[in-house]
Amino acid sequence: MQEKKGIARFIDHTLLKPTATREDIRALCREAREYRCAAVCVQPVFVSMCSDLLQDSGVAVATVVGFPFGTAKPEVKAFEAARAVEDGAVEVDMVASIGEILAGNYAAVQKDIEAVVAAVAGRALVKVIIETAYLNKEQIAETSRRVQAAGADFVKTSTGYGPRGASAEDIKTIRAAVGPDFGIKASGGISNYAKAQEMLAAGATRLGASAAAAIIAGEDAWE
Repeated sequence: MQEKKGIARFIDHTLLKPTATREDIRALCREAREYRCAAVCVQPVFVSMCSDLLQDSGVAVATVVGFPFGTAKPEVKAFEAARAVEDGAVEVDMVASIGEILAGNYAAVQKDIEAVVAAVAGRALVKVIIETAYLNKEQIAETSRRVQAAGADFVKTSTGYGPRGASAEDIKTIRAAVGPDFGIKASGGISNYAKAQEMLAAGATRLGASAAAAIIAGEDAWE
């Protein structure tokens, strides 16, 4: 196995397309193990398989909850998260209630996140997708503070199903809201090494990308 790349340790190697097959997921896990990525991020149906394939690899298994629209009830998201952990997930990327954010109902947003955090407490990290493409700076900042107050571990920018992915400006806005030590996952549109570096320089601590191979190859070329 090759040595772990500098950039790879930040990457959640991701495959969330509805057309993904089990063979596609096996290939994802092989790549993540080879590159020694931080995690794979897959749909809940594949969690158990990934947990088996990545046992003792150092690569975490992440999955999504309330994906991609965030419109399930808090108790449904909580059940989905708890079941994913039973299947072997150690990281949960939940989608916040975007409509409630846009309506300014931040108490409901926080309650939604708290339900998932409580369901997996001590067993999994929680990353909260706030879909920054739909939000202005004030909404991004306040939602990020609510994510932090709810006890989650990361703010995540995007599902990949919105009108755009992460931007450096989004990351800077989140970082200013949550302080220097809180997790930020940039996701959506990160397809090369330069973009990945831009997100990290802006303050991201994790990258969600389906293009891990291209990003790592770009690192080799840069060096």
